[in-house]
Amino acid sequence: MEKAKIGDTVQVHYTGKLHDGTIFDSSISREPLEFRIGEGRLIPDFESAVVGMNINESKTITIESEKAYGPHIQELVVTIDRERLPLTVQPEIGQHFQLQSPDGRTFVAEVTNITEKAVTFDANHPLAGKDLIFDIELVAII
Repeated sequence: MEKAKIGDTVQVHYTGKLHDGTIFDSSISREPLEFRIGEGRLIPDFESAVVGMNINESKTITIESEKAYGPHIQELVVTIDRERLPLTVQPEIGQHFQLQSPDGRTFVAEVTNITEKAVTFDANHPLAGKDLIFDIELVAII
C-alpha cells in the first residue's frame, strides 16, 4: 500500500479542535483539503503528520501553540477611546477592522470588548496561544 511522502499531493479530511472540545474548523461537510506535502502552505506539524499515512488511515495529533499560531501576545491587544473612532463606526464584538500603528503600519484586529468609553481590539490570530488537536484522515494521494 502506498504511503504519503514529501512531495506528494494529498487530500485529507480533518477536524480541528481545542482541548475543551470546541471545533474551530472541519472539512467533513465540504471537499477534502488538498495540498502538496512539504510545500509549506500549512502548519508544518500538520503536514509532517500526513507523511507515512496510508489512504483511509486516520490519526489524531496535537500541535502546541508555539508550533501553530504562536503565543498570545498582550502587546497586540489595544484599547482605544471611542472618541478617537469616526462617528460613523459602530463597532460590534467579533468585527474586524484595519488599524494603523503609530509607526504607520496597518494591521487587522478583532473587536473583543466594548464599553461606553472604549473599544478593545486584538490583533493576535484567533488561535494564538491555543494548542490545536486535529483528527486527520488521508483520503487520496494524487
